Amino acid sequence: MKLSKDKKILIVGLGLLGGCYAMALKKQGFSVFAITLSQEDVDYALENGIIDKGTTKVDEEIIAEADIIVFALYPNVFKKWIEENAHLIKSGTVITDVTGVKECIVYDIQSRLPKGVEFISAHPMAGREVGGVQNSDDKIFKNANYIVVPTESNTQNAIELCKSLGETLGFAKISVLSPEEHDKMIAFLSQLTHCIAVSLMCANDNEDLVKYTGDSFRDLTRIANINDEMWSELFLLNRDALLSEMDAYRETFDKLYATIKNGNREEMRDMMCTSSVRRRKFDKKN
Repeated sequence: MKLSKDKKILIVGLGLLGGCYAMALKKQGFSVFAITLSQEDVDYALENGIIDKGTTKVDEEIIAEADIIVFALYPNVFKKWIEENAHLIKSGTVITDVTGVKECIVYDIQSRLPKGVEFISAHPMAGREVGGVQNSDDKIFKNANYIVVPTESNTQNAIELCKSLGETLGFAKISVLSPEEHDKMIAFLSQLTHCIAVSLMCANDNEDLVKYTGDSFRDLTRIANINDEMWSELFLLNRDALLSEMDAYRETFDKLYATIKNGNREEMRDMMCTSSVRRRKFDKKN
C-alpha cells in the first residue's frame, strides 16, 4: 500500500524528528498538521512552511481530519497521550512513531486503541546533537536506515504503508524487525555507543584537553553531547538488553586490556584486524 498524496498527516510532537518528518512530507506535497507543546514551535513551523496548521491543544478537529498520525514523543509521554486521547482518533487512521524502544510500549499501545485504528511502529535511525523544530533538516534521512517494527496484530497494508512512509521521507534502507529483535539490536548499535561516549567524557576532567584533541576523539565522542532526559528514559526502558550488551562489551574491553598488560601483540593485532574488517562494512559507500 503506497502513501498517496491525498493522505493528511498529523505530527504529534514538533521537536527535531517531528520537524524533519513534517519538512520532508510538506516538500512532497502532503497536507501536514502538528500538535505540540510550544506556540513558538508552531509559529516557527508555520512561518517556514514546515506545516499547514498547528496547535498547542489536543484539537479534536485536527485529530479527526488526520489519516496518518506520527507520534514524535518520548515513550512514556506517548503512552500517556494514548491513554488520555485515543478515543479521539477516527476509525481507519494508521498511527506510527519514532520512539527508540519498542517492546515496552508497542503491545500496550496497540491494546488501548479504538476499533479500526492501527498502530504500526517504526524507528528512523537518524538524528542530530541539537534538538527542536528550529534545527530540523530533512537531509538527515539521506543514507540513513529506517526500521519498521510490526507485531502479529498488524495488517500487511499497514506494514506496507509504513515502509512507503520511510521511502517518501528519503531513507536509504528499510528493514523489518520484531519489537524484541529491535530492542536487542538497538541496545548494541545505539544505546551502548552512547554509554561508551558518556563514560569516556566522564573519565577525565582536564579542561585543557580541548586544546590538544584530534578528529579521532571528536568523532568518538560526538554523541556524548546528549539529551539526558530522553536517553536516561530509553536506557531504563530497555535495561535488560542494554545491560547484556554492556556486559559483553566489558568482556571484550577486558580482553584488549589484558593483551596490552601482558604484551601480547599478536592477539592485540588479531582484535584490530577483526575490528577493521567489521568496520569497513559500515562505510556509507557500501
